[in-house]
Amino acid sequence: MHHTPPNLPLLRGGNYRKRMMKEIAKTYDHEAVEKELYTKWEKSGYFKPEINPKGKPYTIIMPPPNANGSLHVGHAVFVTLEDIMIRYARLQGKAALWLPGADHAGFETQSVFEKKLEKEGRSRFSIPRERLYDETLKFTLENKKVMEGQLRRLGASCDWDREKFTLDPDIVKIIYETFVKLYEDGLAYRDVRPVNWCTKHQTSLSELEVKYEERVDPLYYIKYGPLTLATVRPETKFGDTAVAVNPDDERYQKYIGTEIEIETVLGFAKIKVIADEMVDPEFGNGVVKITPAHDPNDFEVAKRHGLEIKEVIDQFGKMTDKAGPFAGLKILEARRQVAEAMEKKGLIEKIEPDYTHSVGKCYKCGTVIEPRILPQWFIAVNKKGIKTKKTLAKDALAAVNKGEAKFVTPKFAKIYKHWMTNIRDWNISRQIVWGIRLPVWYRKQKENPKSEIRNPKQNQNSKFKIQNSDIYVGVEPPQDIENWEQDTDVFDTWFSSGQWPFAALQAEETRNKKQSPNDFGRFYPTDVMETGWDIIFFWVARMIMLGLYETGKVPFKNIYLHGLVRDKDRQKMSKSKGNVIDPLGVANLYGADALRMALVFGTSAGNDAVISEEKIRGMRNFSNKIWNASRFVILRVTMGDLKTGQTGPIKISDLKIDQKNLTAADKKIIKNHTEIIKSVTAKLDKFQFSQAGEELYEYFWHNLCDIYIESSKAQLDDDKTKENTKKVLIKVLSESLILLHPFVPFVTEAVWSELRQICPELKESVVIADWPRV
Repeated sequence: MHHTPPNLPLLRGGNYRKRMMKEIAKTYDHEAVEKELYTKWEKSGYFKPEINPKGKPYTIIMPPPNANGSLHVGHAVFVTLEDIMIRYARLQGKAALWLPGADHAGFETQSVFEKKLEKEGRSRFSIPRERLYDETLKFTLENKKVMEGQLRRLGASCDWDREKFTLDPDIVKIIYETFVKLYEDGLAYRDVRPVNWCTKHQTSLSELEVKYEERVDPLYYIKYGPLTLATVRPETKFGDTAVAVNPDDERYQKYIGTEIEIETVLGFAKIKVIADEMVDPEFGNGVVKITPAHDPNDFEVAKRHGLEIKEVIDQFGKMTDKAGPFAGLKILEARRQVAEAMEKKGLIEKIEPDYTHSVGKCYKCGTVIEPRILPQWFIAVNKKGIKTKKTLAKDALAAVNKGEAKFVTPKFAKIYKHWMTNIRDWNISRQIVWGIRLPVWYRKQKENPKSEIRNPKQNQNSKFKIQNSDIYVGVEPPQDIENWEQDTDVFDTWFSSGQWPFAALQAEETRNKKQSPNDFGRFYPTDVMETGWDIIFFWVARMIMLGLYETGKVPFKNIYLHGLVRDKDRQKMSKSKGNVIDPLGVANLYGADALRMALVFGTSAGNDAVISEEKIRGMRNFSNKIWNASRFVILRVTMGDLKTGQTGPIKISDLKIDQKNLTAADKKIIKNHTEIIKSVTAKLDKFQFSQAGEELYEYFWHNLCDIYIESSKAQLDDDKTKENTKKVLIKVLSESLILLHPFVPFVTEAVWSELRQICPELKESVVIADWPRV
């Protein structure tokens, strides 16, 4: 049962400021209609779930766009798909909540802001921390405001009164509470281990933020005393602390456990030969050098064998003093010079120039990742919690296996399950300023306060305080703050956005305190998570893990993943190719409805969307068709003037059709109409938006316009059939507008406003009409 807010102005067609309609414009002018309609919708309260107070809750939490720039066409895809879902649910009488938000997007935003600073001739490394944070915040909030206007322009019918930002204080508090809970549970821990380091951005990255690609480099066969080993990185030899062979390799049994003398470019040295199963006997000569500080596999070997760790490359990607005369050189230059020096000394046996191997790069800037040994905070994903007994990865995998969270596209369920089975602990520390700072303090002392982390002891006096002699973790700072120093790292942005579904609903400002239960109690778990398939691991998996951990329930029941947006030649859109489509530009040119329909048409879940200006222009023709056909019907029913658009005096007081006096054309359109209602309803229930949109397009253009409206012209001139024909026209047209509304909300509302002038029994707005049932 829909509830209509009292004392609301009726929407009018043509000039929307007029209280009484005099004529219907000959053409549909989206520029004159769309912005004004959206403002009226928003002011009316139609987008709030309270519009259907007795309806079944239906929730979508908007994937918060990064508040660091304008929306791109990929954002237009999620806006269109989610708005279709939420408008459909609202029309079904559900208490539909689409909660909007924006993401501070830590590393992403700082990268964008750094480019801005570079253009201004500045560097973030020369700006004090507090000032850099404030400048980034100002930049983000300005972009956030622009972005919100763009979401409105695309027709997003979300509840703006409930909007959240990932840096809102109440959101940050929830993020802190989750981290403290994980820490208490033994699942958040600090360790010194190899991390993926970007020398340009000066921060560590998670495994997911490293983009691997094949590269061809020289493979050097280096003489190490009596042995010869192969490496692509001769410059790291100054950090070698052992040579390793496979324990089953018969060629090297006599060397295992001994020390061999080797000649280097810095002189002679002795190095230990160890046996480890990590070594592949088929690689090179079956001998590898162990450089624990600059290779994660070597680090694990060093831990097993108690080897020394020597750092010979610093945080900026330059050689340290341990490299002797090569100190200060960048990695590639050092590699070249070290190889030349070794060749001069006869220490290189041979070089394979075209060795193909995989190289990790920063996904943002393309800089080759340099492994570094650093103290970082991690989330243990495969360990059982000390207190909760929960295992993040295992529980998230089980939830999908049991169908608690269902992927609309089965292939993504397989990918998810494979990844969750092979997931490793998650590095959540980022060495940047912009973000949510870790709620961790280290006691001030002469030694490095971060160098030693003991097993935490829970402080029984507070649920959210854990303290020992060296470290304090808590939602609030320690009372004797003068004795403590806060960690300068911030959380990986996916740690905070991974809590978005429950955090956004739990946050104080989103709660309707006059109602019980509150937002979280009523709207969680949410119904659908709709986002791009490319962040299934970055975001979707982490939301499931953290949602289950914190609430005991999956954060969403269904997962709809859309594909990338490509041009008409199926090429990925990029600025360098010059094929990028500005969604706001084409919305202004052709109408938001045309853009929305073009994005949905011909695109199924998980597949890439193909878009072009020609396709959008074609969908503008569909908007015009809806307007023109509706204009014809309204004028003919009221005995108006088709040339001037002047309506006649006739109104339809009821839509009760005389079933005994139906013509063959009437019966056919009613049959087709009944079938389209059933089919579109079934397809929308199954998330088949493209198929539903295509069927509606074909039905409206062909069955209704080309066939029935043409047949109705003669029937309207016949006194025996005209009254029934009018009712059939209005019923079929009005219900078609409701069916089309989730896809093309603006033109359907514009027509609906005109239609209400001749049929007052229609609901005040198509936004809150009742979905047709048969």
